[in-house]
Amino acid sequence: VQLQASGGGLVQAGGSLRLSCAASGFTFDEYIIGWFRQAPGKEREAISCISNMDGDTRYAESVTGRFTVSSDNAKNTVYLQMNSLKPEDTAVYYCAAEPRLLCVGYQFGMDYYGKGTQVTVSS
Repeated sequence: VQLQASGGGLVQAGGSLRLSCAASGFTFDEYIIGWFRQAPGKEREAISCISNMDGDTRYAESVTGRFTVSSDNAKNTVYLQMNSLKPEDTAVYYCAAEPRLLCVGYQFGMDYYGKGTQVTVSS
């Protein structure tokens, strides 16, 4: 299982970024993909998840209404559209994968994690 997040960068508060998670080495349709982030000195935070089989999506309260997760099964890629970014969104963002149908409980951890991409939101 290989996962690579990309699309991070420096953006001003209120701006937008779209992260991508390119996946390979497994049957994409049979996995859920989660997004996590970790800021310096803070614990890892689960922020979103999508089921590639039935489209089930989940969001943390901190990003609900601002972030949208989507999946392109033809490209084995999951996207995280981040709008109305805030300085507190600054973190390393990374994606994770697990072979199951639904996202229930994804926030407690997943089987495979990829390398992250840095998102910095300036005030």
